[in-house]
Amino acid sequence: MVTRRQFLKAGVIGGAALAMLGAWQLARQRTTASNSLDARHLILSAIVPAMLAGVLPEDATARRGAVVHTIARVDQTIAGLSPAVQTEVAELFALLNTGVTRVLLAGVWADWQVADAASIAAFLERWRSSSWLLMRSAYGALHDLILGAWYSEPTAWAAIGYPGPPEIAR
Repeated sequence: MVTRRQFLKAGVIGGAALAMLGAWQLARQRTTASNSLDARHLILSAIVPAMLAGVLPEDATARRGAVVHTIARVDQTIAGLSPAVQTEVAELFALLNTGVTRVLLAGVWADWQVADAASIAAFLERWRSSSWLLMRSAYGALHDLILGAWYSEPTAWAAIGYPGPPEIAR
């Protein structure tokens, strides 16, 4: 039987362990991502190929260029959003950047730069079909940012049969 003293000791030790884990995670986060833009680019570098699977170029160099260009377009889109929405997007990426919340919310155990495509695709599918509105909304935000950035480029239009905006006769 556990005594009150043993129970309190376990609580103090557990609390100290959690505090140390939090401090370690904060220090690790500061060293792995020097600022939120770097963290966002790192996360997007992992998510964009999963979200655009099947439409990215086959050639590795062209594929990497398309991913980088799409991330730049996402940055442009975010810069054009209202400050309140920019804050929400930053909070989403901060959650995905923190190891504990990345594992708990996204189910991605590896850091973004080494996470495999299958685990990223599984995380996106879980969020897309989640019973929690918050997860579906977060997925929708990522989906709209990434696909909006991709299909805002005229080079992507042919793949979906879009001829482009109509020409205005003058």
